[in-house]
Amino acid sequence: MELSGAEIVVQALIDEGVEYVFGYPGGAVLHIYDALFHQDRIRHILVRHEQGATHAADGYARSTGKCGVCLVTSGPGATNAVTGIATAYMDSIPLVVLTGQVPTPVIGSDAFQEVDTVGITRPCVKHNFLVKDRKELALTIRKAFYIATSGRPGPVVVDIPKDVTDPNIRIPYDYPKEIQMRSYNPAKRGHLGQIKKAVEAILQAKRPIFYTGGGVILGEASQRLRELVALTGFPITSTLMGLGAYPASDQKFLGMLGMHGTYEANMAMHEADTLIAIGARFDDRVTGKIEHFSPHAKIIHIDIDPSSISKNVRVDIPIVGPVDSVLADMLRLLREQDMRPDQQALADWWNQIERWRARQCLAYDRNSQRIKPQFAVETLYKVTQGNLYLTSDVGQHQMFAAQFYPFEEPRRWINSGGLGTMGFGLPAAVGVQLAHPDAQVACISGEASILMCIQELATCKQYDLPLKIILLNNGYMGMVRQWQEFFYESRYSHSYVDALPDFVRLAESFGHVGMRIERPADLEPAMREAFSRRDQLVFLDVVVDPTENVYPMIEAGKGHHEMHLSPDRELA
Repeated sequence: MELSGAEIVVQALIDEGVEYVFGYPGGAVLHIYDALFHQDRIRHILVRHEQGATHAADGYARSTGKCGVCLVTSGPGATNAVTGIATAYMDSIPLVVLTGQVPTPVIGSDAFQEVDTVGITRPCVKHNFLVKDRKELALTIRKAFYIATSGRPGPVVVDIPKDVTDPNIRIPYDYPKEIQMRSYNPAKRGHLGQIKKAVEAILQAKRPIFYTGGGVILGEASQRLRELVALTGFPITSTLMGLGAYPASDQKFLGMLGMHGTYEANMAMHEADTLIAIGARFDDRVTGKIEHFSPHAKIIHIDIDPSSISKNVRVDIPIVGPVDSVLADMLRLLREQDMRPDQQALADWWNQIERWRARQCLAYDRNSQRIKPQFAVETLYKVTQGNLYLTSDVGQHQMFAAQFYPFEEPRRWINSGGLGTMGFGLPAAVGVQLAHPDAQVACISGEASILMCIQELATCKQYDLPLKIILLNNGYMGMVRQWQEFFYESRYSHSYVDALPDFVRLAESFGHVGMRIERPADLEPAMREAFSRRDQLVFLDVVVDPTENVYPMIEAGKGHHEMHLSPDRELA
């Protein structure tokens, strides 16, 4: 079979089993778009901004475990995609981003819509390629998918000059089924000797805790984790990215940890004598001040990425390997042992944890005449019963969603953790809804975040995506306002939004349904009506209390034991 460069790109995507390509056309990629036009195996989703393309591909990847794919043109097309590429990179999400480039003879001449895409994206990709020879196209795309999805996942950029896709030049097509790269060999198993050391430490633990992150979800290890917690009886906490790997309703789950984590989770982390970190990277939002982090604990760290081991916190027992296989080996060794952890010490530890839990650190005023954001999230859970894929933007609403919407399964909570990208929620929900056409998908956002990618409401209309958008509208950049209240003597410098649109009419102008809710009593009926409209996008503009803050909170430079609770909880 002889194909042009453009046809090779499309056929390679077909051979990879790609369902959707999220993209926006432009001059440098028109040959590829013409090749897409002549096939019906891949569905192209036309977004309204290249950032939307990367976030939509990201949402698709997070909710399915498959690799997301997007296609953008050269110059501003590529630079517009950088925010989404960096978002995926920080959260280890597998993407293949195809970018157009000016023809090879004029690369470096400041040609129209030319940028150094490889140079610009180098700090925020797992790898990138510039393909100057069409004979290398098929192999390079195969390598891109392999790199993006193996080991620690991440985005890979393939930059393709326009002349490489010339439809008039055809060459034989041969897509490699297997790939081997001498310089890239991610671990397939954990070191058994290290795993045995970890099991010995687990059996000797008096005050243990599992600290789990997004790597458990990315590594498809949720079931093994549940078995391990059941076998040991140890408490478990999770990062923002790991929510759903372990069921939030289980009594052993202490909630999220870190800057806005629960009192019981953070105190247990501080007082633990054995810390088992699984697929987590000890980032600053979790650890607080490094010198105060888990000062009494022997630390076991399981991660696929050797560069993450002892990067921020020195660990005692490192295990490099896929989380699922490491946990499988741990379970086998534990089941072979006659010993069990000290049950009396474990009972004493649980008694202490229950005393911390009794502080009820997430309590809020349930008698308010204003809609509290916590109440809005709880009402969303009541209406959906957890049967929901929930995306979010970044800020207070993101933290309230993480605290008050209990996730029972992995890949249901879709949000930007590491980069904290406002504007992520709506386009990510586009990708999730396309991946799961029969599922309920909602985006929880704030009025500042939603405006960053509001144009994707047009994409939702074009493809009849029945998303539900829950806007927690407090008239502020909420998390900025909260920090200004705490640390800048309530000088609200540019955090109040003076000119907001009428979101109901705005949604209607895109052809969707809009509702505005201002009273607590009206919230549940409105949400029930919204979710009853199975074939329509409904935009709920929920007016919430602008003074509400996210608690608990750990200030920058403080330890887990130095949390601020809400004022009424501080006195409890």
